[in-house]
Amino acid sequence: MPFAVGGGIKTLENIQDIIASGAEKVIINSYAAENPDFILKAADAFGSSTIAVCIDFKTKFLGKMQTWTHGGSKGTGINPVDFAKHMEQQGAGEIIIQSIERDGLMTGYDINMIKAIAEAVTIPVVALGGAGNIQHLKEGYQQGYANGLAGGSIFVYKGTRNGVLITYPEKSEIKFV
Repeated sequence: MPFAVGGGIKTLENIQDIIASGAEKVIINSYAAENPDFILKAADAFGSSTIAVCIDFKTKFLGKMQTWTHGGSKGTGINPVDFAKHMEQQGAGEIIIQSIERDGLMTGYDINMIKAIAEAVTIPVVALGGAGNIQHLKEGYQQGYANGLAGGSIFVYKGTRNGVLITYPEKSEIKFV
């Protein structure tokens, strides 16, 4: 099964080591905002299909959306849509868009932001942060135009008390999406 690895990637050597270990692609988050030219160098060295950029976003003062880094502790002042377009220009082959505010809440994706980014770029967009049920997945795909959908809590917490139970969608649920 193909997989991607992210976290602390700041050199081409880091990427080489991760790919040599069997990963299909790498995910770069904070360092993409700190050093956008690194995405260009990485895409030139390994190909765009190997480079995914994860954009964490949340609402700033007066409802403005902003890209955040370092686990949501540093605001960049950059609009997520503008950042996604810039990352595509730098050679990223995929954008993962994550709502920090919705992550783990299971209240649904930020459809408006996913749609805005999906319409602004030509590369695949993966929605992350907020999925709590199969309907949310369907909305991310049909209304947000996401090419891929990611979730954590939806596959871990079950029942009225959110007991930990690792689970996967039934075939009928997958067809529903």
